[in-house]
Amino acid sequence: MAQSRQSRIGREPSQLRIKVIPPLTVMVGSMITALPIITDYPILPPMGLLVLLAWRLIRPGYWPAWAAFPLGLIDDIFSGQPFGSAAFLWSVVFLVLETLDRKAVRRDYWQDWLLASTAIIFVLIGGMLIIDFKSNLLQLELLLPQIVLSILLYPFVARLIGGIDHWRVAS
Repeated sequence: MAQSRQSRIGREPSQLRIKVIPPLTVMVGSMITALPIITDYPILPPMGLLVLLAWRLIRPGYWPAWAAFPLGLIDDIFSGQPFGSAAFLWSVVFLVLETLDRKAVRRDYWQDWLLASTAIIFVLIGGMLIIDFKSNLLQLELLLPQIVLSILLYPFVARLIGGIDHWRVAS
C-alpha cells in the first residue's frame, strides 16, 4: 500500500511557524522559572534569557533590537523580578549584540558561548542589584551556582534551539 504524498520540493515553509515559534519558545522558557522549586539560594537558570540568547546568536538578523523589551516584560511576569528589570537588561544585551553584529565580525561557536556567558552574568547580577543594591552588592557570591549552571546549560539550549530552528524553516 503506497501512500501518495505531495512532494516537499519547492514548497515554502509555513509563515505562521516562521514568525510564531521563536517568541513562543522564549515565552515557554520564561514560564519554566515559575515552576515550584524551593531553594534557599537562586539556582534555576533564566531559561527565557538562555532561549532568547540562543535565537539571537543563531539567527542574528531575525530579531529587531526592540524585541527584547516585550519578551523581557513577559519574563518579568513569570520570574517575580521587579516589572521592567528583564525588559531593561535584555534590551541592553540586544543593543550590545546589535552593535557587535554591525561591525561585521564573523563569530564561531566559542565566541557565541563567551558572548552568551557575558550576557548571562550581566543580566543575573544586574537583576540582583535592581532588587536591592545596598544589601546585594556584598552578596554576589550567592549567584555563583546559578551563573555557572546557566553558562554550562547554554550550549544545550543553543543545540535545542538549533533543532527547533531547523524544523521551523523546513518546508
